[in-house]
Amino acid sequence: MMKNLTELLTTFIGPRREPDSTTPLTTCNRCQQSLAGAESYQRFRVCPNCGRHFAISARERITMLVDAASFRETNRFLASVDPLSFSDRTGPYADKVSEAQRKTGLADAVVTGVARIGGQRVVVGALDFDFMGGSMGSVVGEKVALGFELATRRRLPIVMVATSGGARMQEGMLSLVQMAKTAAAVQRHHQSGLPYIAILAHPTTGGVFASFGSLSDIAIAEPEALIGFAGSSGVYPSDHMLMLTSNQAPAGSFRSFHPVPYSFHVRHN
Repeated sequence: MMKNLTELLTTFIGPRREPDSTTPLTTCNRCQQSLAGAESYQRFRVCPNCGRHFAISARERITMLVDAASFRETNRFLASVDPLSFSDRTGPYADKVSEAQRKTGLADAVVTGVARIGGQRVVVGALDFDFMGGSMGSVVGEKVALGFELATRRRLPIVMVATSGGARMQEGMLSLVQMAKTAAAVQRHHQSGLPYIAILAHPTTGGVFASFGSLSDIAIAEPEALIGFAGSSGVYPSDHMLMLTSNQAPAGSFRSFHPVPYSFHVRHN
């Protein structure tokens, strides 16, 4: 029974893809092609042979997106506290945050700021999966909302790169209310007639997808990214979105999977 269920799910949504590490590789772990000296891998973390997109840190993504030396970070030192004094069998939440800060050099799982793309001033933000799975706690929600408010106030477009496992449950209800807060900030930006572009990297799931990740005017998914809230069978496009793919994707699925090279949606007013 379990084997048949696994085969059914694999047929429907494609083989499981685990999140990659941002540590540089010497060989592609899918096609075994050497990555040594490959320009596409060195510049974009893309295998030149099979086209696999590997994980990129938040700062690397922003560097790739924006004009050279144009990025000015905002709210850099906002950091998570431990409001619930949470601890589980793997240890205290505060220790996990400290470990993630040492690992990534970030105060929390998102980097935001103002930059230029092709000379156009924009607000830009990127989540970092290496920081506790890019999970959205109170600091991530606050920085994302502040980014949208800054873009609205200065009448700028905003570009957000999402990669996340969802809400940071170690912060309990405080993490869940970030969904409403960020969604409200997106709506105010949209009502001002300003564009919001989302880049959905692997994976973009849970509360991040269910809030600001799925509310953009234009959303672009990297190839093979797992995108959804509770699995492809439980996520359906809302009535104000038109799903577009280069090939026909499974009905109701938000997964960008091989061999579909890209997928995106356009928001209708």
